[in-house]
Amino acid sequence: MLNVRRSDERGHTEWGWLDSRHTFSFGDYHTPEHRGFRTLRVINDDVIAGGGGFGAHPHQDMEILTWVLRGAVAHRDSTGGAGIIGPGEIQRMTAGSGIIHSEANASETEPLRLLQIWIRPDRKGLKPGYEQTTFPQEALQSRLILIAAPNGPEVGAVQLNQDARVFAGRVGPDESITHVLTAGRGAWIQVATGSVELNGVVLREGDGASMDASTTTDESLSIRGLEPAEILLFDLA
Repeated sequence: MLNVRRSDERGHTEWGWLDSRHTFSFGDYHTPEHRGFRTLRVINDDVIAGGGGFGAHPHQDMEILTWVLRGAVAHRDSTGGAGIIGPGEIQRMTAGSGIIHSEANASETEPLRLLQIWIRPDRKGLKPGYEQTTFPQEALQSRLILIAAPNGPEVGAVQLNQDARVFAGRVGPDESITHVLTAGRGAWIQVATGSVELNGVVLREGDGASMDASTTTDESLSIRGLEPAEILLFDLA
């Protein structure tokens, strides 16, 4: 059974230079019914105006992923990690025992849109770290590509310190992709852009949905494009 979280039900923060939508409780937005899903804690859909950004601030004991949808983000952190991240690139930052970082729109004039994702790590006090990997744009079309995983380096993805796998993919109208959810695991599907039909349920931009497989039976997730769409799929223990 799918549990759907509609785009217009999400929390909203607006700071002038920042327009952010929160799938789960975050900052001043609190919703007891939506505090995360399994180890997935945050999905923030951020639009940052040209020249805007978050100044240096701390994080601890969290795996933080950045996935850019439009524009480019400039990142710098206290481990010495720094880079420019654009569409088709995934950044993983392990906050671990403590990290300070900043992220800003790399452009002074063009808007930036990104998804910031937090996943709880499998243990506290990890050594802070930074990693970034690029995926060719064409590789994402009509399939799901693994972009973050516990065995990331072995499969060309970034490393996650958690039994979680993150996939990205794009589907055009009437294109379909399928994901098998192993018994006992859960999936969260986030529609970043466009619209899709997920197991017969229409999901539009900003919508999310979860599914839990039973402890004894695998579940199949069928995603069909209704218009050009980009999705993220989280496969979680």
